[in-house]
Amino acid sequence: MTTTRGRASERITEEVTSWPGVEAQPGSRGAFAFTLGRREIGHLHGDRVLHIGFPKAVWHELHDAGRIDFHPVFPGRPGYASRSLETADHVRDAIELLRLNYDRAVARHGLPEAEASQPARTS
Repeated sequence: MTTTRGRASERITEEVTSWPGVEAQPGSRGAFAFTLGRREIGHLHGDRVLHIGFPKAVWHELHDAGRIDFHPVFPGRPGYASRSLETADHVRDAIELLRLNYDRAVARHGLPEAEASQPARTS
């Protein structure tokens, strides 16, 4: 999939890894995971889909708004989500969803120690 600024996975990785403390690396089952410390904030399967988890109340809000669908491994089970990456709007929304998880993780656990003293990067 190609967006106006490159492949979906490249655009998402460029943005998400600009956030303090976020690292990206190959994960399990062919996924490409974004982590903050030891916490995964979401992962990509190529340029086609983002998989991400949310607390059930947040999941229901996002699902009701049409922003996410059930994760294919957990059909009918709120919490784990899937976001397709078919259009540039989908890519922007995937970045927003990852940012939502990032902000939740930082609010709850703070930045990993190695990143806490480094200046924030802006996008």
